[in-house]
Formats: sequence, C-alpha cells, structure tokens
Amino acid sequence: MDYDDETRVFSFLSGLALGAVIGAGVALLTAPQSGRRTRRRIRRAAEGLKDNASDRLDDLAKDMKGKVDDAIRGARGKFAN
Repeated sequence: MDYDDETRVFSFLSGLALGAVIGAGVALLTAPQSGRRTRRRIRRAAEGLKDNASDRLDDLAKDMKGKVDDAIRGARGKFAN
C-alpha cells in the first residue's frame, strides 16, 4: 500500500513539473523579446529542472533503498527464527 501512495505522489509531482515546464515554455515563446534572450531563458529553466529532477530521483532512490533494506532485514529475521 505504501508503494501505491508513493507512486501516486511521484506521478502527481511529475505531472505538475511537466505542466510547469510546458507552461513556462509557452510563456517564454510568446513573450515579446529577442530570440537569443528567449533561448537563454529556456536553457536556464531546463537546466534548473534537470537538476531538480535529478535531486528528486536521488531522494526517491535513497528512500526505496532504505525500504528494500528494511524488508530484507525483516525477512532475514523471520527466516532466522
């Protein structure tokens, strides 16, 4: 059950981030400024999102590793007795 809740939260956050990226991209592309400046702003936004997504995936991987380790310890404890 915890896995399902975490999956839903991750899916929601991923969808929210994707929506924000699309919205920001549309806003930047329709803004009245030079193409060079717009491309620079898009590049910066994409780099920030990449870093944020990488951090979130690292956190998720650590959480999942901890849960797997706990499950392994629990299984070993049950089989050892």
